[in-house]
Amino acid sequence: MPQTFNGADEVAHAVGTQLGETEWLEITQEQVDQFAEATGDHQWIHVDVERAKNGPYGGTIAHGYLTLSLIARFGDELFKVDGVTAKLNYGVNKVRFPAPVPVGTRVRAGASISNAVETPAGVQVSLNWVIELEGSTKPACVAETVVLLVP
Repeated sequence: MPQTFNGADEVAHAVGTQLGETEWLEITQEQVDQFAEATGDHQWIHVDVERAKNGPYGGTIAHGYLTLSLIARFGDELFKVDGVTAKLNYGVNKVRFPAPVPVGTRVRAGASISNAVETPAGVQVSLNWVIELEGSTKPACVAETVVLLVP
């Protein structure tokens, strides 16, 4: 169940708050293939199952940007903000992909609110994300994203 905030001001007062963790999500070859089709990134390590068996990871892996894009889905699992007209992706300050995500493994995300800045367009909220890879000591992705909460 996502944490619910009543307006951007309540989010701004929650800087430092850990939002929890999402449910585990299995990464499938179908997801990877659809992402490759949408982006035009058909590198063999992602889409050629037979060739990837002999590659460095023993199989296909998810695109890093596919892993990053899951933040939109995971964000809806972790928090919602009532009393705003829109919650828009504003940008990404930093992203790293410390570990590959083999197809068939599961990931989940945790996030915390790290900053909130009032602007003429609304409140820019920075979130620190860690996308865990089940069974790995290294995360699949760490990122600081910025969401614009429009009044």
